[in-house]
Amino acid sequence: MKSGQITIKDIAKELNVSPSTVSRALKNHPDISQETKRQVNELAKKLDYQPNTIAQSLRQSKTFTLGVVIPNLVHHFFSTVISGMESVAHEHNYNLIITQSNEDEKREMENIRALLSSRVDGIFVSMSRYTENIEHFKMVEKRNIPLIFFDRVCESLPTHRVIIEDFEGAFAAVQYLIRSGCRRIVHFSGPKNLRITHERYRGYQEAHQQFGLPALPELVMKADNRQEGDAAVKTLIEHKVDFDAIFTVNDDTAIGALQALSAAGVESPSQVSVMGFGDDPMSQIISPTLSSVKQPGFEMGQAVMNLYLDQANLKKSSESFVPLTQAFPTELVLRGSTH
Repeated sequence: MKSGQITIKDIAKELNVSPSTVSRALKNHPDISQETKRQVNELAKKLDYQPNTIAQSLRQSKTFTLGVVIPNLVHHFFSTVISGMESVAHEHNYNLIITQSNEDEKREMENIRALLSSRVDGIFVSMSRYTENIEHFKMVEKRNIPLIFFDRVCESLPTHRVIIEDFEGAFAAVQYLIRSGCRRIVHFSGPKNLRITHERYRGYQEAHQQFGLPALPELVMKADNRQEGDAAVKTLIEHKVDFDAIFTVNDDTAIGALQALSAAGVESPSQVSVMGFGDDPMSQIISPTLSSVKQPGFEMGQAVMNLYLDQANLKKSSESFVPLTQAFPTELVLRGSTH
């Protein structure tokens, strides 16, 4: 027997039968005798035969491979979303190719091109924070490949979307801060081009309005990572800005804010309450532990896969495609950084 990848022809030659007989035996075809099936399967197992998935995909015009583009794999939220996707994908014999943009628009474009070259059956995307050009997404649509956005979505394209209730989550977080006695709440916001930035800021504003408090422009600053959260707090303290709470667009920024407050000798929550967004595992490790808004990442990942399966089945029918948006509720998780 030759070395290297074992093929159906190799098994057929060893058993002195035709390749088509081997193929049908491996598929448990009723026309093949039980004895032949037994011999074929035993030899296939002995030789560690693996089906040629590329050849199969060419015959079926389907690769059973899906592409995922995320900003960064190290973020707990995105890893839980991928776990949710994989749980459903595995049930339906799909494989996932995971790529990350590292928050870079050019790299995101390269990832999309690479996935298209790999002939994936569908592409799931959470946009980079700096993406403004969407031609690479339009390229996917032109090829009639299902494209689904999650968390950070492109609102100008008619695609399925899976999001969380960002406005409601932010509103609940800021409402709690106000009810706990905070009156001058700083908001560290994200990039202007992202929907989550606008929705979380809108929740911040609405909570203030409900309690008759002004949402002062000077208390809103762009800061959406740990380094920027640290720097923003230092700027507030340096300029002697009066504030008693911070609500951040994500947990990473909140952790940076807590570290800067601690370094400046400002105690949390007795002097400044801090509320994050995302419920990252780091929230339970730092001191004080971080209050946050929990996102159901695993369930969102499952929803993305199920929407894809529905869309893939739709292509076989005469029904027209109708883009859907699934929004998942959030949950306020209170810990040591708030009253």
